[in-house]
Amino acid sequence: MELAIGTPPVPFIAQADTGSDLTWTQCQPCKLCFPQDTPIYDTAASSSFSPVACSSATCLPIWSRNCSSAPVCRYRYAYGDGAYSTGNLGTETITFGSASTSSSAHHGVAFGCGEDNGGASYNSTGTVGLGRGTLSLVAQLGVGKFSYCLTDFFNSSLRSPFLFGTLSDIIAGDADAQVQSTPLLQSPQNPSRYFVSLEGISLGDARLPIPNDTFALRADGTGGMIVDSGTIFTALDETAFRVVVSHVADVLGQPVVNATSLDSPCFPAPSDQWQLPAMPDMVLHFAGGADMVLHRDNYMYFDEEDSSFCLTIGGTTPASTSVLGNFQQQNIQMLFDITVGQMSFMPTECSKL
Repeated sequence: MELAIGTPPVPFIAQADTGSDLTWTQCQPCKLCFPQDTPIYDTAASSSFSPVACSSATCLPIWSRNCSSAPVCRYRYAYGDGAYSTGNLGTETITFGSASTSSSAHHGVAFGCGEDNGGASYNSTGTVGLGRGTLSLVAQLGVGKFSYCLTDFFNSSLRSPFLFGTLSDIIAGDADAQVQSTPLLQSPQNPSRYFVSLEGISLGDARLPIPNDTFALRADGTGGMIVDSGTIFTALDETAFRVVVSHVADVLGQPVVNATSLDSPCFPAPSDQWQLPAMPDMVLHFAGGADMVLHRDNYMYFDEEDSSFCLTIGGTTPASTSVLGNFQQQNIQMLFDITVGQMSFMPTECSKL
């Protein structure tokens, strides 16, 4: 997402993440920061910055330790891929889109001023937290719903629209498709996550032999599936993952190369084939009769370097939480209605929204 922070506004690029709450950007003095093309934000240069006290309610969700030796709210936020940000919590003016558009400015937004940011896989200069917690930007803006529509993963020139509030309703889509909706589940152990109930998977006309309770969200917070815009590839419970890999191998007529791994698997391509073959649709069956149809390019790609067909789906260890990643969400408008507790989606050519 393109945003700006402070007064005067300083532009920065941030990852839109439904899997976390904290919004943060890189700050001076930077002990460890990722390279960025725009100036690194400096609290001393902004007239609208205000530090958050460690004893405040705003600090509590992110830092619950004794504040006697730390008057300013400190934070360390870690992500599943090993990336992290550490710094101070403050409030600032956040501007969406063009930094010169004052009408899109929102004041007093709590954010993380990241002075130590690391992780080999991190590739932006901040994060916009879109989870269900009180620090989430969604919660702070007081909007009950939002939607996004991700364009082609391999075409970086295309912009993906992101809409808040009343603008976020699904307004377009494939002529022959209908809006599908499924309940959002709440986990007491992970209240910020958008859990959905995945009930099964089909490949073509065949419902795959996956046990009914494979993706169940258990009382202890394990299992289940979350929808995470900040994760690229979908990750399935190992039991379901093995079944999916086996059936894709049967369709391709090729053995999987890394059969014992939980990483996204690849299959050797015939020497005379330099593109993906025709493949049946994969369908994710969610509670409420909502079926998310994934066309071939939503779950596979051709690896030219290794001359192989690869799934954009990996596996997780048993009892771990499965994840619906952003590669699978390409050209599907996703709507999160927090007020109603429902996720809706519709096949859409996102570049035309």
